[in-house]
Amino acid sequence: MFKFLKGVSAISTTELSERLSGEIELLDVRSPAEYRSGHITKAVNIPLDKINTYDGKEKQVYVICQSGMRSKKAAKLLRKKGYEATNVRGGMSQWSGKIRGGR
Repeated sequence: MFKFLKGVSAISTTELSERLSGEIELLDVRSPAEYRSGHITKAVNIPLDKINTYDGKEKQVYVICQSGMRSKKAAKLLRKKGYEATNVRGGMSQWSGKIRGGR
């Protein structure tokens, strides 16, 4: 279920896991080193400081980071650009699914 926090919708990592079976656009806004240390297979790395350069074709995007704070900021910025950006609450620290790289 969507939860609205200061204008940014959010989902849990469990909800993200369910949506990954479909075609979704998932942005990982952690640093490249953090991304390499382990990320969700479908995630594309666009660090928070580069989020303004994002120019995706999909209007609906999901945004994840380590804890949920950077992704919330990124989601706000993406919303200003016209995207339907959804923050993943708890980020990778709450993720219990498969990852690529790292660990």
